[in-house]
Amino acid sequence: MPDVLAYATADASCQFHRTTITRREPGPTEVYFEVRYAGICHSDIHTARGEWGPVAYPLVPGHELAGVVTRVGADVTAFAVGDRVGVGCFVDSCRACEQCRAGHEQFCTSRDAPTVWTYASVGRDGLPTAGGYSQGITVEQDYVCHIPDALPFEKSAPLLCAGVTLYSPLKRWGAGPGKRVAIIGMGGLGHVGVQLAAKMGAEVIVISQTMAKREDGLRFGASDYYALSDPERLGQLRGTLDLMVSTVSATIDLDRLLRLLKPGGVLVDVGLPEHASTLRLSSLTGGNKVLAGSQIGGIAETQEMLDFCAEHGVAPQVEIITGEDITAAYDKVVRSQVRYRYVIDTSTF
Repeated sequence: MPDVLAYATADASCQFHRTTITRREPGPTEVYFEVRYAGICHSDIHTARGEWGPVAYPLVPGHELAGVVTRVGADVTAFAVGDRVGVGCFVDSCRACEQCRAGHEQFCTSRDAPTVWTYASVGRDGLPTAGGYSQGITVEQDYVCHIPDALPFEKSAPLLCAGVTLYSPLKRWGAGPGKRVAIIGMGGLGHVGVQLAAKMGAEVIVISQTMAKREDGLRFGASDYYALSDPERLGQLRGTLDLMVSTVSATIDLDRLLRLLKPGGVLVDVGLPEHASTLRLSSLTGGNKVLAGSQIGGIAETQEMLDFCAEHGVAPQVEIITGEDITAAYDKVVRSQVRYRYVIDTSTF
């Protein structure tokens, strides 16, 4: 079994240290790939800091992985040695339940073989899963995606989570020509969402806390930019938006946002604030409005997203860091000091 270098945290303080973990040899339908780049997602931070519930430490996070296949099982048909591949938030599921058969493996309903998350989960071998802050991983071929050659390799990793997290609700709720779409928050998720919505043909508006990232928002494809800190100007959007996608991980005034929608408009949350949110139900009934949630996407949709990004030139703006930078990077993400996604170069381990 291959031993690989990785970065782990021993507790919720998230002081990352270099360590060695063991990956299993690929089984008949599995591939092993060398992880070249791993993105840092805000959900890594929530999980590692114990903000979403108890965690088994030591923990190797990371669910935005891009690498190159170096070994394949005897029955693997979808991949070959040398392929550019990626893995997102999960690495297995039952494959037989209604949700899995519908391509929503992230919502697997099996009690005996539920969704296996890339880290902080338990694999089919009964062992804890470890994520992408490592130099290699073994995964079932059905949960691996091809990374198109047109996508810059170092920028492809964040798409495995941030990309599909925005692509899925934009597609589901009809972002496209003739639609006014607002992306709330212009961080690691939001800046990808602006690009996707614009390339889908929608008129895109950014709503951020301040105007500090306005020039970036326009460069990514937005036609206008508003600040939550300027309620008077924000009020000009009242009743004008078809779709809003909130990427904000802090509690936000939902009633205030719902007022900006047209009748029949949709507000989708992907930001997962730590604390509970409240709203007046009249904010929904007064205009047949919809408040929805969205959680990543299935494997087929993730591959579709990667192909779309390659075709339309959508890529996150990243800052490449080393393994020794992970601890400081966590604090900088929380303070919104990254433009816009940290990506770990695992060759530095």
